[in-house]
Amino acid sequence: MVGEERLPTFRYRCSQCGNLTRFDVFSTKRVRAYYHYTLGGSLRVEEEEVLAEEVERVVCRWCGSSQAVESIEALEAEVASEQEGA
Repeated sequence: MVGEERLPTFRYRCSQCGNLTRFDVFSTKRVRAYYHYTLGGSLRVEEEEVLAEEVERVVCRWCGSSQAVESIEALEAEVASEQEGA
């Protein structure tokens, strides 16, 4: 469903500032979507399936770096987050 939270298999981490939570992700997607229009003309997207996605660039919101952002396993990010909070 659209707007549904899902658990990712990977996350991003900025090795320059340590950010694990805020990134601008620039991507191109090809989707199939079910549009439901009301008689009044309002639109609600009830289903959306991503057919293809290409991530072009990821930028850290904290320090602005795109060179230092890396993709890591979600479990690895969880462990790093717990270590920072300890």
